[in-house]
Amino acid sequence: MSALAARLSSWWGRGDRADAPARVTRIDQPLVWVTIALLAFGLVMVYSASVALPDNPRFARYSSTHFLMRHLLFVCIAMMVSLLAFQAPVALWERSAPWLFVVSLVLLVAVLIPHIGTVVNGARRWISLGFMGFQPSELAKFAVLLYAADYMVRKMDVKERFFRAVLPMATAVAVVGSLLLAEPDMGAFMVIAVIAMGILFLGGVNARMFFLIATVMLVAFVLMVALSDWRRERIFAYLDPWSEKHALGKGYQLSHSLIAIGRGEIFGVGLGGSVEKLHWLPEAHTDFLLAVIGEEFGLVGVVTLIALFFWMTRRLMHIGRQAIALDRVFAGLVAQGVGIWIGFQAFINMGVNLGALPTKGLTLPLLSYGGTAMLMNLLALTVVLRIDYENRALMRGGRP
Repeated sequence: MSALAARLSSWWGRGDRADAPARVTRIDQPLVWVTIALLAFGLVMVYSASVALPDNPRFARYSSTHFLMRHLLFVCIAMMVSLLAFQAPVALWERSAPWLFVVSLVLLVAVLIPHIGTVVNGARRWISLGFMGFQPSELAKFAVLLYAADYMVRKMDVKERFFRAVLPMATAVAVVGSLLLAEPDMGAFMVIAVIAMGILFLGGVNARMFFLIATVMLVAFVLMVALSDWRRERIFAYLDPWSEKHALGKGYQLSHSLIAIGRGEIFGVGLGGSVEKLHWLPEAHTDFLLAVIGEEFGLVGVVTLIALFFWMTRRLMHIGRQAIALDRVFAGLVAQGVGIWIGFQAFINMGVNLGALPTKGLTLPLLSYGGTAMLMNLLALTVVLRIDYENRALMRGGRP
């Protein structure tokens, strides 16, 4: 992280000098530091949530710092990739959008093939790369985002015509969704559907068409739940996690998440003091990291995180609006799409941990343990920083 800060500080330091070249401009310093603060806090909390895992026979061969060191490795890899990605102009991402979408489809198919995709807890979502498991659904979020933004730019002249403006994009999302549901990964499908719908709406699709699409999507998700016994059981468990039927079954994670957050009260029990992470709360370092944060830092810690994610989402949307005002529609839609992605996924994860939403397998962006998610989250934020960098260059009369 220090290398990244040093590299960025050189840009910030030169950006305000009157004699600096037009192409050397400042990037969004508060956004960078909020991102780094979330990453640093995530490292601390992943260690805190996973330190006791080696006591479990399932993780007996691991050291107490195993997940911390792997998470640190993921962060370092993601930062190095991000530094390289920042050098790529937004125009390159626009040209690459269709090809990246095709690559994501190929990987989503590949992960379903036995001996290629790895099965964990009954879901086939990972492709083993040796040092980490790559999750194609995370790449699909980024690829669909770029593809949807590029699609709206190419279809500017047919926004009022449903079949020409919306149906092709809806078909693309349906194909991705069918592959994700085969894994199964309904959480990722929800995020992708919301990203695509948000970009269609922000891109200027007719409001009546948008609400028609939203209705169709809502009906589709209701049918998915109604026609799946285990999804339906999960909904019932969410409605009453304390019942005798659900407390040790589908409602187990949620009930212990609520116990953890309840124990934290206002100021928490202190860093490292969580009891629920001691083999009571499953996936404490991934999907339910917020519950450990709530137990150790209380209401203050949870509200602070909510405020940071709200600020980040608002800032990403602002950068997008700024790009559109500069007649950079693709860049603007991408930035706003990243805002929808980060904001919506954080909202879902927090809602699940707090018992406000049914349990979904979605991590907390930038904090939860997970290599592919960390890589794609930082890559997406880096593209937005590049968009902001080019915005500032244009406003200073330079070239992006």
